Amino acid sequence: MNTMTTSTADMKQAMSSFATGVTVITAHHAGQDFGMTCNSFNTVSLEPALVLWSLRTVSGNRAHFEAAGGYTVNILSHTQQPLAMQFTKGSHEERFAGLMLARLPTGRPQILGCTAWLDCELERIIPAGDHDILLGRVLSFGVNANTSLEPLIYARRQFGKLAT
Repeated sequence: MNTMTTSTADMKQAMSSFATGVTVITAHHAGQDFGMTCNSFNTVSLEPALVLWSLRTVSGNRAHFEAAGGYTVNILSHTQQPLAMQFTKGSHEERFAGLMLARLPTGRPQILGCTAWLDCELERIIPAGDHDILLGRVLSFGVNANTSLEPLIYARRQFGKLAT
């Protein structure tokens, strides 16, 4: 059944039919680590290597990511669903509590055990409705050597993994 509607709730329902990967975006500024779960991440360009993600303009995290001047995209594995939830609430200290991290040359935290990571310099912030798009230039990246580690997927308000 196809229906046409314009409500925000209906739009969210429609968009939940689009499966996305799940990431935790991290940054470091003024001696503190910041991070949040994000499924709006995407590739923009390979040459130059550019990626983007978006967050609400009213998010309390926006100022941290802008001031940090860059961010690391940690692409979560299907075993990290609890981590995805951990980065949705609480203080930033609580979000990072007990995690195994690597410190990248930029000072930003990389979460160990992810399927891949990309460390990015903030290229620009682009206003887009009730969100801002954070465009980043990829400085370095890595892929987990464990190729059987499936990425975490989110669709229809549920976590999952690829069927193999």
